[in-house]
Amino acid sequence: MRLHDPDRRTFASDNYAGVLPEVLAAVADANGGHQIAYGEDVYTARLGEVVKERFGERAEVFPVFNGTGANVTALTALLPRWGAVIATGSAHIHTDEGGAPERVSGLKLLVVPAEHGKLTPAAAETEAWGWGDEHRPQPLAVSITQSTELGTVYTPDEVRAIADFAHERGMAVHMDGARIWNAAAALDMPFAAFTKDAGVDVLSLGGTKNGLLGAEAIVVLDPERVSGLHFLRKLNMQLASKMRFASAQLLALFEDDLGLRTAAHANAMAARLRAGLEQVEGVGFSHPTQANAIFAELDLDAADRIRERYRFYDWDRANRQVRWMCAFDTTEADVDDFVATVKAALS
Repeated sequence: MRLHDPDRRTFASDNYAGVLPEVLAAVADANGGHQIAYGEDVYTARLGEVVKERFGERAEVFPVFNGTGANVTALTALLPRWGAVIATGSAHIHTDEGGAPERVSGLKLLVVPAEHGKLTPAAAETEAWGWGDEHRPQPLAVSITQSTELGTVYTPDEVRAIADFAHERGMAVHMDGARIWNAAAALDMPFAAFTKDAGVDVLSLGGTKNGLLGAEAIVVLDPERVSGLHFLRKLNMQLASKMRFASAQLLALFEDDLGLRTAAHANAMAARLRAGLEQVEGVGFSHPTQANAIFAELDLDAADRIRERYRFYDWDRANRQVRWMCAFDTTEADVDDFVATVKAALS
């Protein structure tokens, strides 16, 4: 029974989008008959093979339900109870996960400022100190987001600089890849080039924001850096009994580069939206548009008028900043109508 308008799209979040048809087909293909539960199925085994092909022979994959579960479980596996994680002030683990890293895992977040959402060695250094001091949480990992919460993308050299900084100090490197497909499409290079080859130890592999139905994964790139993931996934309530359906969805994104193609489309729609408003008086932009997010500044009354037709979120209302997101199903017509709506609201 359909309760919504399937032709209505907004610019609020790529989480608003539905499920890719190819992913629904993959779930249907995985249905029927019996497969061993809790990850001993043929789809999860195949996913393990594909992840090794994409991320390196040492890579191990652990499907989970959502991004928060992936981040918290991965960081828990990286750190002892007294460990702390250096991250940016805009990091999702700090701003949008309900305190789960601290409440569920018991770790401490050490937050630093970052221009356009990108952590740098210099910023990390402000909190990378105090090892051996029993009064201070021990900084034992850094976490970066690719693409960032502000729509920017780390180059492999930028990731490598952070990883070298961390590893030289005995710290591990976690990457929150909630929108990693958008980053890979923007960089136009293999996943390994800006993860394993750049020094990332553990990756949260996103899927929901790119057309999956409650399926993400932890990808361990350096098994020597983590411990207990087989137990922690269950402990953190992220172990799927019918894991074949999560694995089948992730496999679908890798098949024929579906995930890269859909992410590239979302990025292109964001670029089209920005280009359409770049010269419009009354619209400014806070950050580069390198993936599928646009951060704009405009009169709040105009923003509210636009919202009468298209839903989107204020990012920083005090500074008149809003966020517009494009998804795999955003069309050129959607973008052009949104641009016209913005212009009308400002006129």
